[in-house]
Amino acid sequence: MTAFEKTSAPLTGEPDTTEQAQLLTTAQEQALDRACASIAPNWPLDRMIAVNPLWAMREQPIDEVAARLSSLAYIHSLMPPSHYLQRWQNGDIQAEHLTRAAAELDYPGNYQNLLKVVKTLSELPHWHNISDLVDAARDRQHNMAWRDEIIHQISQFCAAHYQEDGPFNTERLNPQGDRSSNPTLYQQWLRITRVDRGIAILMAEPGLGRFFDTLPATDEGLFQAAAAELGVKATQLGDYAQALLLDINGWAAWVAYRDWQRELGENDSAPATEMRSLLAIRLAWELVLWRYLHRRHPEQAQNLSWLWRRELDSLPELFERHRQAQRPLWVWQRAAELAYQQPLNKSLTQAVRAPRKVADTPSLQAVFCIDVRSEPLRRALEQQHPDIQTLGFAGFFGLPLSVVTPGSELAQPHLPGLLAPQVEVRLGTPEQANARARQLNWSARFQEWSQTAAATFTAVEAGGLLYAGKLLGRSLLPGKAPKRLELSSLRWHWRDSGEPLTQADQVTLLRNVLTAMGLTERFASRVLLVGHGSHTQNNPHAAGLECGACGGQSGEVSVRALARLLNDPALRAPLAEAGITLPDDCRFLPALHHTVTDRIELLEGEDWLSAETAEWLRRASAGAQRERATALGLSPDQADLNQQLTQRNTDWSQTRPEWGLANNAAFIAAPRSVTAPIDLQGRSFLHDYNWRTDPEFSRLELIMTAPLVVAHWINMQYNSSTLDNRKFGSGNKVLHNVVGGHIGVFEGNGGDLRIGLPLQSLHDGEQWRHEPLRLSAYLAAPTGAIDAIIAKHPVLQALTGNGWLYLFSLDDETGAVQAYHGGRWTRTTD
Repeated sequence: MTAFEKTSAPLTGEPDTTEQAQLLTTAQEQALDRACASIAPNWPLDRMIAVNPLWAMREQPIDEVAARLSSLAYIHSLMPPSHYLQRWQNGDIQAEHLTRAAAELDYPGNYQNLLKVVKTLSELPHWHNISDLVDAARDRQHNMAWRDEIIHQISQFCAAHYQEDGPFNTERLNPQGDRSSNPTLYQQWLRITRVDRGIAILMAEPGLGRFFDTLPATDEGLFQAAAAELGVKATQLGDYAQALLLDINGWAAWVAYRDWQRELGENDSAPATEMRSLLAIRLAWELVLWRYLHRRHPEQAQNLSWLWRRELDSLPELFERHRQAQRPLWVWQRAAELAYQQPLNKSLTQAVRAPRKVADTPSLQAVFCIDVRSEPLRRALEQQHPDIQTLGFAGFFGLPLSVVTPGSELAQPHLPGLLAPQVEVRLGTPEQANARARQLNWSARFQEWSQTAAATFTAVEAGGLLYAGKLLGRSLLPGKAPKRLELSSLRWHWRDSGEPLTQADQVTLLRNVLTAMGLTERFASRVLLVGHGSHTQNNPHAAGLECGACGGQSGEVSVRALARLLNDPALRAPLAEAGITLPDDCRFLPALHHTVTDRIELLEGEDWLSAETAEWLRRASAGAQRERATALGLSPDQADLNQQLTQRNTDWSQTRPEWGLANNAAFIAAPRSVTAPIDLQGRSFLHDYNWRTDPEFSRLELIMTAPLVVAHWINMQYNSSTLDNRKFGSGNKVLHNVVGGHIGVFEGNGGDLRIGLPLQSLHDGEQWRHEPLRLSAYLAAPTGAIDAIIAKHPVLQALTGNGWLYLFSLDDETGAVQAYHGGRWTRTTD
């Protein structure tokens, strides 16, 4: 008698509402919790920010995580051997790099024989879920794979469930459902699946639907039944559950985002157990297949049981085999990182020993986002005049804002995803908001009509020719400049209480921002606040090219709002009493760096800018354009370079309008005088910091716990999307279909929700434009201060202690660079 026959309800066609008597043990509960906590969040398209998809596993060494992911889901966390071989042949990686890397990693083996590494990796076994084992015996020439159908079915259900008031609303599909209850995600899926007759037909398995009726009615009942019938021990359950979640990693990441927002207080509607419920859905499919084969195909079931037991028993050995097989590649990866770090260390040392002179009173100051795309433009602007000073600061400019645009009640965060908004800014007057609301309402009604089944062809025939003209115009004529937001009226309120900010509140906000920026004295008469934005057409991932520090929005609102406060005469006197005196002639000008064209646009106050300064900005933009041109396949010397870049900006068919933050590799927090002499090739996040003006090291702590972590997220998103675009990237953007309006994309018409970056953001068709290197973070600060901050923050301990990034201390007097490893500092340069 099989385990199924012992414990399952009879196949009467009626739902099984009984539960297993034995509750999950504490060890089983903890295993499930660990698996559910292993998934990192993924932000929606309209507020897309870069995220480390392995963030939830940062407490483990990176090489152990890589081995686990490789064995459980065939995920790549290292480049293939051919990549490292090419870098060796090009002379980028040298023998000294490999020797030092092997010593650091304590690897005595033969890491140089990459052909042997290829053979070893090709022979590695991988974990198989029950659906994979069943597929191995399935006629794949004539029948669809179970894995494909399972992922597709769960994904389609999630897409219908999570889209707002979507056409597949689960309540509407289940009119007999108990609407008075609060069903879990699993229970709603179960209702849908029990009435879906198409699954059995599609899979050519008559009677399959009856086995969904045997599933327990609750999440906990499902876990109890599956653990008992599948014979999964508590020590194996966590790994098995993680493998199942990795099968539907895209939707798991969406649920993790909802959990993240709930913890920030931004989404109280998300149930705390939603990840467990999603896991229950995936596990339910395993249990259905197990029961189905044991009842309908007993000859296959016997072999399945033997294979399944072997899978479970081999888990510890499987992890170790993958870890050992990857060790030589980690030597090569470390060598590649040394090949980048050593020249940078030398350049920083030389720059400190021959510092650039800074004017006592700059002719112009410009504060840029730390985004790597700002570095070439900052360099080009400084070359226009020796008295020009640029600074680097997080792109939200320290304003913890959520923004409500006219006609909407939706508050859009304009700050890093690590933080929760504290201040709400409402744009426009109440009259403007009402007018805009009426316009949006009309547009929504038209869109709702045009998407109904009855109106689809009518709408296309009625508007098709008009839209064809619009499409042709986009193709042949330069597009209009993006419409600026209406900021004639700004209303500031505290997010929690709704109370308006008082004058004292605004002064405190300004003092904190300027202090964090390091801009408290020696003000130029004109200070540019330069946010950045990327304006592209027909691009679902457009927000990913905007400012990550602004929650996937451009920096426009942040710089314009901050400039309004700083230029307010009523705030200057109380700000001086608070310790920061702004000269009477000092004006702050909000500007936007268009990252596709490298153009600096003045958003307000153009009349305050002299002709000479305007010419500096124009020439700086031209210089940055020439520097980036080759990477975009354009000639730096062509006369119409600016026009070509502008056309990329508006071309709806352009799949590679810019390279975004590709090839990022370093984060440097230091005085600009240290980094200004160095051509950092647009690979470094640059944050201005002078520890001598930070006696309590509070600014250093803020840098290490916010901008540095954000830079790490960006770095790891680009790394992971390059290393394994199948699992952590979104594939070919030409095939993308948007899910739920803003949730994410499918590649094609189904499969899992895709996360991360499309291939076109990383590869130019011939070679990778991003080289996966772990972030090298340089802090121009005393090592004792850095140690104290690391000791206070477990996140920093995990990142530095488990190999997720490299941390260096730069002595801005002697130029000495020290590396932090294992809680100790080691000198790396003379």
